[in-house]
Amino acid sequence: MNILDRTLESVLIKSAGHYPVVTLTGPRQSGKTTLCRKVFPQKKYVSLENIDTRTFATEDPRGFLAGLPDGAILDEIQNVPQLPSYIQTLVDEDQRNGLYILTGSQQFEVATTINQSLAGRTALLKLLPFSLDELGTHQEGVSIDGLLLTGFYPRIWREGLSPSRAWADYIETYVERDIRQLVAIKDLILFQRFTTLCAGRVGQLLNLNSLASDCGISHQTARNWLTLLEASYIVFRLPPYFANISKRLVKSPKLYFYDVGLAAHLLGLESQLHVSRDPLRGNLFENLAVMEALKYRLHRGRRSNLHFYRDSNGNEVDLLLNYGPDLFPVEIKAGMTLNRDYFKGLQAVAKVFDLPLGAGLLYGGDEQQQRRDVTVLPARKIHLMLAEMENH
Repeated sequence: MNILDRTLESVLIKSAGHYPVVTLTGPRQSGKTTLCRKVFPQKKYVSLENIDTRTFATEDPRGFLAGLPDGAILDEIQNVPQLPSYIQTLVDEDQRNGLYILTGSQQFEVATTINQSLAGRTALLKLLPFSLDELGTHQEGVSIDGLLLTGFYPRIWREGLSPSRAWADYIETYVERDIRQLVAIKDLILFQRFTTLCAGRVGQLLNLNSLASDCGISHQTARNWLTLLEASYIVFRLPPYFANISKRLVKSPKLYFYDVGLAAHLLGLESQLHVSRDPLRGNLFENLAVMEALKYRLHRGRRSNLHFYRDSNGNEVDLLLNYGPDLFPVEIKAGMTLNRDYFKGLQAVAKVFDLPLGAGLLYGGDEQQQRRDVTVLPARKIHLMLAEMENH
């Protein structure tokens, strides 16, 4: 597979024309380095993962930056957290846009450093693994179960790796390197168990007390560890939608993984047959669709507009997208055959809210239909639905 075009590419170019610094965060191996080197081939590339380079940048930041008079791509900026403060001084004096391109794989650490040092001087962008739209024809012939098993990490697709082997390596590298960099965890095996327990709750309301109890840790430890998983782009909390309406609304977020392939691996799934039989297959399918909606926003340089809706009467809808004053509910069903029950959540939400944009239903089948105010689409075509909403 050749290097695929990424949707974020045009946003990255535009941002470099407007800001002296562009900061790109995202999970490890989501394609940040590949994208930056493709878009800015004339820029010097410097990896702060390299121990000698990191030592130089840490001990003599002025001397390090003096060797980069035309700026650079600085990869994994969180390894030298004091560097952005020195970059701030340089870009204020230089007044050139697109001077430094920073990447990082720990969103909270990077965001804190950047907000303190480069506020107003940098564009903040996020790159997640491939979207279905970006994969395009490369996903042809791959079943939904195959997608759930493989996930969307560029390296797995580009090199045709075994998902099971690739994800095992990813977890080992992640735990050994990133987690130890972020915090001293004494019992890594217990932390891995916690991560696996999170996978067992994919697509469900987050109950930290239950999670802590099942793992044998305190509530506060569970909270801290979940924050770590979020910080390093492993898990994503989908917030509930709050509104000034009379019904009591659920206040807990729902738990998803930034890549469904990692969730499937943590659940012990090693083949498409395993996926097809797993009781959480529907949850994994939902994870895939939710992340596609998130990628659609982030890869266009926009913020997440994703929520879900659930009230105390049991009425719920999997996704509620905010477009200014308008809401667009989306129900997600893994089944390949449409049935009447699929529309119940959408009908309940329509009674609560005025929905001028209509509603959407994503499912595991192949047919596309328009039913009254509901657009029915195969999950693989979610980008068509979202494009229509963006253009309203």
